[in-house]
Amino acid sequence: MELLQVENISFTYPKAGQKALCDLSFTLQKGEFTLLAGESGCGKTTLLRLLKSEIAPFGEISGRILYAGKPREESPFWKIGYVGQDPDEQLVTDQVWHELAYALENRGLPQEEIRLRVGETASYFGIQNWYHCRTDELSGGQKQLLNLAAVMAMQPELLLLDEPTAQLDPIAAAELIATLKKLNQELGVTVLLTEHRLEEVFPLADTVMVMREGRLLAHDTPRAVCKQLCGDRLFAGFPAAARIWEGLDRPGECPLTVREGRRFLDECFPAFSAAPEPVTKPEGAISLEARHVWFRYEKNAEDVIRDMSFTVLKGEIFSILGGNGTGKTTTLNLLAGLEKPTAGKVLIKGQKIKEYRAGSLYRQKLAMLPQNPKLLFLCNTVREDLEEYGVLLGLNETERREQLGKVSSFFGIEAFLDRHPYDLSGGEQQKCALAKLMLARPEILLLDEPTKGLDAYFKQQLAALLKRLQSEGRTILFVTHDVEFAALVSTRCGLFFDGSLLAVSAPGTFFSENRFYTTAASRIAREHAPGAVVCEEVVRLCRNAKT
Repeated sequence: MELLQVENISFTYPKAGQKALCDLSFTLQKGEFTLLAGESGCGKTTLLRLLKSEIAPFGEISGRILYAGKPREESPFWKIGYVGQDPDEQLVTDQVWHELAYALENRGLPQEEIRLRVGETASYFGIQNWYHCRTDELSGGQKQLLNLAAVMAMQPELLLLDEPTAQLDPIAAAELIATLKKLNQELGVTVLLTEHRLEEVFPLADTVMVMREGRLLAHDTPRAVCKQLCGDRLFAGFPAAARIWEGLDRPGECPLTVREGRRFLDECFPAFSAAPEPVTKPEGAISLEARHVWFRYEKNAEDVIRDMSFTVLKGEIFSILGGNGTGKTTTLNLLAGLEKPTAGKVLIKGQKIKEYRAGSLYRQKLAMLPQNPKLLFLCNTVREDLEEYGVLLGLNETERREQLGKVSSFFGIEAFLDRHPYDLSGGEQQKCALAKLMLARPEILLLDEPTKGLDAYFKQQLAALLKRLQSEGRTILFVTHDVEFAALVSTRCGLFFDGSLLAVSAPGTFFSENRFYTTAASRIAREHAPGAVVCEEVVRLCRNAKT
């Protein structure tokens, strides 16, 4: 039975030069779990928001959207639930229990019914242990689970989710995806989910829709979509097992999961075994250093950072991984001088931060990308923001125009320059924020979740940019939940736990020794090639073994 019908939908934002959506048509069956994938800025968020009339963007629209056979604006608002990218943006109250009850109160339901729904929902989602907590005390994973629970308390028939795992660590993300599948299977909720992290969700989907430049490129079962898009650049974001299969150009059915990927290697390359490549110890001058750093936010609060010591060398790409709320962002803030250690020292190129006078640290020495890219935007358009920053950096008009052209072209943001930064999708905001930072050409770059909201193809471009900066002697330190990206670009990685950094080592060593904070490629190939942690390495070693 068809629950949602989208017929020839086209949409254009005000003053935009091109359509965000172009003649889009598809149907969703009742009880279906559908994944919506595609490059950043292809129209996924626009489409999702158009499906729920209360949050539909303003602009010129043609075509029609039917829900249960009627125009979607005639359906009660609670029939279609929506969960966005940013856990903080959707929270409206300061208490967990009130967040669960808020929308039910707005519906005017009787008090007893509200109490029953809240109690049942809290129990189903395992929220009862933090039911009386403040929402600002929750981790990112807890906030997103609360957002989902608050929406599900309304008992929607269709659940729309826009990159709900974008700010979650790998374990929390996998748990949220599993919860969505449980809701779909046990309660019959129809799910339409957009994601860039496809490893877990791709095999679970009944159908996959892929978009490009506002149009529907594919809509079929996961394996059929893999076969259809084999060789396309979008394949770079597909599950590791599928990418290894594509890279080896093997016949037969495309594997989608780690288990299927292992079976594929066992069957096709039974004698394949490769020893880990030797790891060279990094050398060079120290760019960043933390010496026995302690930090707490309030005098009587617990320490967030505990006796943390590590160094980052000039020309390194150093990544920090770990769970939500462990202290990774706090570490970046300490290194950037935005927070002061309770005890210990932070040194930038051998100097204490306070020894850099009159803001000299932030002029071509150090720049930081915050976790929320909106914090970098101060003007009404992206263009104005970049030009104003160029003035602040002391660039003349010719230099500003030249640099703006370069960063706009590289990051692919030309179409966004005359739009308000807050009107952009999460991935588009991230690209614009990175472009702004690169105007300063800093020696040291601190990045908080740099791949959040970015598609796999652009991640490859970003990896190439970071490696180019590395070749110029620039130092990059980033915190991330994206283990694939960390494995691809890092010279060294470390796991943040209990207020300090553990197991700092080269990616091949770090990820091959981990079972949970590791890449899918490592899980697939570790019996054959223990040091191979990205798909490209696995494919290369398999090809060498074959010849």
